[in-house]
Amino acid sequence: MSFYSIKEIEQLSGIKAHTLRIWEQRYNFIKPKRTCTNIRYYDDEDLKLVLNVAFLKDNGLKISTICDMSDEDLRTEVQRLMDRKTGFPEQIQGLTLAMLELDEDSFEKILSTNILRFGLEKTMLNLIYPFFKKIGVLWQTGAVSLVQEHFISNLIRQKLIVAIDGQLVNPAEARNTFLLFLPENELHEISLLFSAYILKSRNNRVIYLGQNVPRQDLKDIYDSLNPDYLLTVMTTSPVNGKIEKYLTELSAAFRQSTVLVTGYRVLSSELNAPSNVVLLRQLDELIAIAEQ
Repeated sequence: MSFYSIKEIEQLSGIKAHTLRIWEQRYNFIKPKRTCTNIRYYDDEDLKLVLNVAFLKDNGLKISTICDMSDEDLRTEVQRLMDRKTGFPEQIQGLTLAMLELDEDSFEKILSTNILRFGLEKTMLNLIYPFFKKIGVLWQTGAVSLVQEHFISNLIRQKLIVAIDGQLVNPAEARNTFLLFLPENELHEISLLFSAYILKSRNNRVIYLGQNVPRQDLKDIYDSLNPDYLLTVMTTSPVNGKIEKYLTELSAAFRQSTVLVTGYRVLSSELNAPSNVVLLRQLDELIAIAEQ
């Protein structure tokens, strides 16, 4: 169970704290709890309620109407609108609520519907990545637990693996060979899996090593395969201050190939990369390499 101040509820829902207080007084809308020192706070159920109310209000319902609904009627109306609305902001809201409630069926329905309508690439770019940004905000306030994050990440991971398996590439006809890996102690795999899909869907051979690859194992596989490119994603590893050292070591170990590097560590830092290391800051840059 997490606890939130009214300012955190405002940040997460987009509803001003002043407005929440007016609703509380006028419509008896969510009553905050109080600590033994009389400090107001809200819990997980309050957050879910405010997110649902914010969604209904954004879709034209009056607050007086919403506050007259029972909990069951409110959830039914949210689901009805979710089924009808096809815009990405509404779908992101739906994914958020499904995550908070560990509702696999709702999450699966939203994700599968968007993939069928728009394809995997557009769904990842316009739905999943913005959704992950929202998860980041929720994580900072304690609104998302490790269990909820893993629950969602594994569902998305499963979708990506199925999509990757559906891309058949004849090695003899492949444009280039890419060796994909994550550095030691790096476990965030979604971006690397999406990169594998991007590459295979454009007729490139992909050797996927996955998470937490020791340097010597990487070198042994590289020597036996001689790929044209290596691709890695740095989200949490290497730690601050060691990124350029790591890039220099990659450059020296794999001089005959181009090393492609992306991820939060790259996007949030000013780095000097060796000549055979390319820092990818936009997906279009990877697509251009995949299609050349």
